[in-house]
Amino acid sequence: MSEGVDRAMRVLELLARAPAQLGGVAADLGVHKSTALRLLQTLESGGFARRTDGGWTVGLRLIDLAQQALDSLDVRAVARPHLAALGRDCGHTIHLAQLVDDDLVYVDKIEARGQVRMYSRIGRTAPLHASGVGKAVLAYRPELARLVEDGALPAYTPATIHDPAALRAELAAVAEQGWAADDGEFEPLITCVAAPVRHADGSVTAAVSVTAPTVVATLADLRHLLPRLLATTQQISRDLGWSGP
Repeated sequence: MSEGVDRAMRVLELLARAPAQLGGVAADLGVHKSTALRLLQTLESGGFARRTDGGWTVGLRLIDLAQQALDSLDVRAVARPHLAALGRDCGHTIHLAQLVDDDLVYVDKIEARGQVRMYSRIGRTAPLHASGVGKAVLAYRPELARLVEDGALPAYTPATIHDPAALRAELAAVAEQGWAADDGEFEPLITCVAAPVRHADGSVTAAVSVTAPTVVATLADLRHLLPRLLATTQQISRDLGWSGP
């Protein structure tokens, strides 16, 4: 990768996190301010960066491209009305996550009614071993086991399953029962239940979850919503062409 392209990517990642001043961009790149300014101006001319009162931030062209990329994921388009209906019925936060290469990415989200907003955001990744959606996908994708067994499993909270043998047992249970749970494994005091979405060939590359702070709903409370969640993922799967049981 050329140095210029690498720098441009680093700048876009920096601006995506928060607006940045010229000095901050130069410091992050390890270059003179004049070099950083030329790069920002080039990105600005293409619509990938823009100036604001708070410094520099991502441009509307980049936001538009990101939205187009999300819209090109067919699962998201098919699932959207079902997610909205599930959100209306449950009142909790609804997530749709999909495999993009080896990463599980949140591609859609229905906000809860009258609750504190979740940390999750469309475009963020979900840990395969420490999230409901991650385990709901991983249980049906044995070829991805290398991603969580070739190295250490990060322990995000005391509840995270970070022993490979324990995780294999958990995934076997998920595959048998058809749903997964996350009881504070990724974020403390956040719980969810999740279920896989199947394509026409039966493969699983996405999952839907119902998520809530434990002060609003415990895991036991969310389990009562499993029939509604499973009906939703089954309908999405059928809309994608799956005809299995």
